[in-house]
Amino acid sequence: MAGALLLTLLCAAPARADALRIATYNTDLERDGPGLLLRDILRGQDAQVDAVARVIAAAAPDIIALQGVDFDYHGLSLRAFRGRLAQSGWPMAHQFALPPNTGLPTGLDMDGDGRRGTPRDAQGYGHFAGQGGMAILSRHPILADKARDFSPLLWRDLPGALLPLKNGRPFPSAAAQAAQRLSSVGHWAVPVRVRDRDLWLLSYHAGPPVFDGPEDRNGRRNHDETRFWSLFLDGQFGAPPDGAFVLMGGTNTDPADGQGRAGALNTLLSDPRLRDPRPKGRGDTASDAAHTGDPALDTVDWPGPVPGNQRVDYVLPSAELAVRGAGVFWPAPGDPMAAPVEVASPHRLVWIDVEWP
Repeated sequence: MAGALLLTLLCAAPARADALRIATYNTDLERDGPGLLLRDILRGQDAQVDAVARVIAAAAPDIIALQGVDFDYHGLSLRAFRGRLAQSGWPMAHQFALPPNTGLPTGLDMDGDGRRGTPRDAQGYGHFAGQGGMAILSRHPILADKARDFSPLLWRDLPGALLPLKNGRPFPSAAAQAAQRLSSVGHWAVPVRVRDRDLWLLSYHAGPPVFDGPEDRNGRRNHDETRFWSLFLDGQFGAPPDGAFVLMGGTNTDPADGQGRAGALNTLLSDPRLRDPRPKGRGDTASDAAHTGDPALDTVDWPGPVPGNQRVDYVLPSAELAVRGAGVFWPAPGDPMAAPVEVASPHRLVWIDVEWP
């Protein structure tokens, strides 16, 4: 008990003045219709909203990328959630979000089931435009006017795209492939001004590599969503950041376990332009007897045996950033934060501390 409490206190301690704590967190703050998340936040009685705020406040990040949070055009939900964070003792003055591809209608049959207008026929799975989007919160100014949004990029325009085929023909159709965007949710490059320097945040959330057929449409797209960043760093989509950056977000793929095509992810993890701090949590959480990776690296508590716990959430700093610490916020049973973590989301917050003079 004492050791678990000490772990939580260490995670909660704010980073030193010459360091930055950077985190990613799939909050699962998705609702069934537009405006419902804002309603739940403003009512102040939603257990999940409260738990997510408590987890973020306990982790005390300077900058955090959020996934699974509904988008609204005027940023009202984010603003209200920032107020809830402040009530929890961790104000974050700056917010950033762009319209995601989730729920964006196409008018086409995008999954080959012969129907149109379902959540799977949107650019990214969603019952309404903006469901389960992304956001960035920061204690430092976000330079929104310099942000780059790659979310409109067509999948077929990615060099070497692994577009699906069925019987030698484009799946589900040539028209669908001509309209399909690469990003299930979004791909952003966003600078944050930290004192007198800019830190670029490369943020994304790839779709799950399952829920498809033998053509492996979702698995191929998931692979290419991650491969985008290798190509981006190669300069395929304009000049990459000239200076420090952090690649952060959700891959929906584990480098060793699960059904995803892990090649692009493993290439990224071994890229010399990046550091993999290998943040660790409890280390005793594997729910799948066939688990081959280190359970301490897992970042999501999915039911087993399939898919089981996996490492699918990442914060990868550029090579010039010195890492002082890293962790997965996964308290052990009996820790005061264990219950809020369970209520908040199946995913766990992942954080790193980097030197920042």
